[in-house]
Amino acid sequence: MRFTLRQIQAFVAIASSDNVSRAAEALSLSQSATSAALAELEHQFDQQLFDRHGKRLRLNEQGRLLLPHAVELLDRAEEMDALLRGERGLGSLRVGATLTIGNYLLPLIVSAFLQRHPESRVKLQVHNTATIATMLLRYEIDLGLVEGQVIDSELETLPWVEDELVVFCAPEHALAGRSAVAFDEIAGEPWILREQGSGTRETFQQALRHWPGGVLPRLELEHTEAVKRAVESGLGLGCLSRLSLRDAFRRGSLVALETPELDLKRHFSFVWHRGKYHSAVIRRFLDDCRNFTGGARRSHEISLPAVR
Repeated sequence: MRFTLRQIQAFVAIASSDNVSRAAEALSLSQSATSAALAELEHQFDQQLFDRHGKRLRLNEQGRLLLPHAVELLDRAEEMDALLRGERGLGSLRVGATLTIGNYLLPLIVSAFLQRHPESRVKLQVHNTATIATMLLRYEIDLGLVEGQVIDSELETLPWVEDELVVFCAPEHALAGRSAVAFDEIAGEPWILREQGSGTRETFQQALRHWPGGVLPRLELEHTEAVKRAVESGLGLGCLSRLSLRDAFRRGSLVALETPELDLKRHFSFVWHRGKYHSAVIRRFLDDCRNFTGGARRSHEISLPAVR
């Protein structure tokens, strides 16, 4: 073959960062060595893989076609390298999860996974849905577990388990104790909501599509726990996954407000780059996730230890 793995590594690293210096840092190489590896690859095949804009390099059409094949080649080479070293482990995995999944499910799944496969390494990052999608597109993570919709021709999604949002308030709120409330009763209340770009906010906004006036956000926060604390303090109403509120409802520190007029159901989903090679560690981790939620119709029915 006319290319080397070092050249392919340099190409993938630069494609992921749009910058030679950051790619060199990720590869633990000098900037000149990284630039030379890419230049050699392009020269050997007389193919430009990037458009140059000053110090930034953006994949051109030829580079975009090559990238998934290059990533798969490196994944398979890593598996071969482990076998040649006599290792029998599954290897490393980079997972990105949205906040509800990353805070309430993934720590338990990852913990059990690493206990069964102590030779493996898992890097878990928690962000909102939009950020996870961007990281997948840039090959910064291998697998995403998200709450919101991901619509991109380069990404593939697979439903995992059903989830449901619920409107909630502090126990001292005037609406607390009602078996159900109409939307007109809550529309004018101040709201504490997740930020734009989160799957939770997206589902909530979609549920309000039949009410053009919507609701008035009093406060927008990037963390589920911060939303819960703000609602507990009486600042307004909130809307989060029923899974994230299960223990607060049990303790009585927050109260659910059932809203029959709003469709707040959604799915937790797996998402990966289309064409991404599913290595043994990815396949095993996906199986563990499915087994963890097996038998539960919705996320809040999953058997989890109570938080005191």
